[in-house]
Amino acid sequence: MVIKVAITGNIASGKSQVEKIIEDYGYNVYDSDKIAHEVLNTITDFYGYDVFTDGRIDRKKLGNLVFSNPNLRIKLEKITHPKIKSKIIRLINENKNNKYVFISVPLLYEAGFEDIFDKVLFISVDKNTQLKRLIARNNFTKEEAEKRINSQLAQEEKIKNADYIIENNKSIDDLKIEVRKFLEVI
Repeated sequence: MVIKVAITGNIASGKSQVEKIIEDYGYNVYDSDKIAHEVLNTITDFYGYDVFTDGRIDRKKLGNLVFSNPNLRIKLEKITHPKIKSKIIRLINENKNNKYVFISVPLLYEAGFEDIFDKVLFISVDKNTQLKRLIARNNFTKEEAEKRINSQLAQEEKIKNADYIIENNKSIDDLKIEVRKFLEVI
């Protein structure tokens, strides 16, 4: 029986680095953000808003719109979350002969997907580091970065429901050590 492990954490916590490290140990790690992007590309209309470029969803336009209007974000999630959940379940079923299936799900708790998984690994980061990473990675202003951070459930709430927690405030070498420890105890 496959053990289903969600990798989660708030934006700019280092989930992608953790995914890469787990993959370096020979495991497959699936990214629900990629699934979400596929699902977004199936949307042909978003309530009359101009969020399309060349007939496809322009994620930057969409992000600017939904992160400044919580009601629109909720409407978008009602469209996308059921489709994303279905694709995650399909991925799990396709990997049922493996010992583990790791799936990165940034909005695990916000989307209500935690019931799909046996274990949750939460990647924690202090707010200052998170803000610096997000500004550097996405070239956001401080205000844009804070909007995205504040749109997610507080990590203190998520930590309460996680089975494993890795703090990612230090070096990549420290992160590798923590991931190895996690893989040894899982």
